[in-house]
Amino acid sequence: MILYPAIDLKDGACVRLVRGAMDQATLFNPDPAAQARSFEAAGFSWLHLVDLNGAFEGRAVNGDSISQILKAISIPIQLGGGIRDMQMASAWIEQGISRVILGTAAVRDPAFVREVCRAFPGQVAVGLDAREGLVAVEGWADTTTLSVLEVAKRFEGHGVAALIFTDIARDGVLGGVNVPATVALAEAISIPVIASGGVAGLEDLNALADAACPGLNGVIAGRALYDGRLDAAAALALLRGDKGDA
Repeated sequence: MILYPAIDLKDGACVRLVRGAMDQATLFNPDPAAQARSFEAAGFSWLHLVDLNGAFEGRAVNGDSISQILKAISIPIQLGGGIRDMQMASAWIEQGISRVILGTAAVRDPAFVREVCRAFPGQVAVGLDAREGLVAVEGWADTTTLSVLEVAKRFEGHGVAALIFTDIARDGVLGGVNVPATVALAEAISIPVIASGGVAGLEDLNALADAACPGLNGVIAGRALYDGRLDAAAALALLRGDKGDA
């Protein structure tokens, strides 16, 4: 299982939000490129990157910071936030982004997602952000009437590399991963699932590992890494198979 450290960009800085609320941002590092280098040095094999402003505005806002991160590290990056058309998806992949994450577009324009998958096989993830089981879009500002599984099923067999499932109620508050809902999704769909939202410590990683779900192949951690609740070395060792103590 891959552990993805998260960098969320707001106004050019590395922040963490509480349940996606832009007015509840905690600044963790004013230099996102330096933060990315520290994650790479710690041994992480991927980086999860989100343009928060872009998610709300539907366009790239933190492009300069993203470009600096691309220059600073060599590990692959998955990027989400405001990617709503082929031109933007193509531009980021051409710049070196390994995987683009499509969230709002997966609900508003599923045909577009399939088009990007055809153009860039294995380089597209779908972000499924849920509030009480229903998918939220536009930077989580709008909750739809669609269930997570209903949206996920739209992309079965179309080459989506991963589904990133986030329980919004748990995101940024260290409330623990919603393991049952995450595992249920992974068991119901053939697309690999990445867990997101609520990681508070090693106990969450142990719970995901204990689920022994073949379809669950990653987990994203943010605030717990920044405030020291989750030790990077211990977490990486656990997910390599040395579970140790929670």
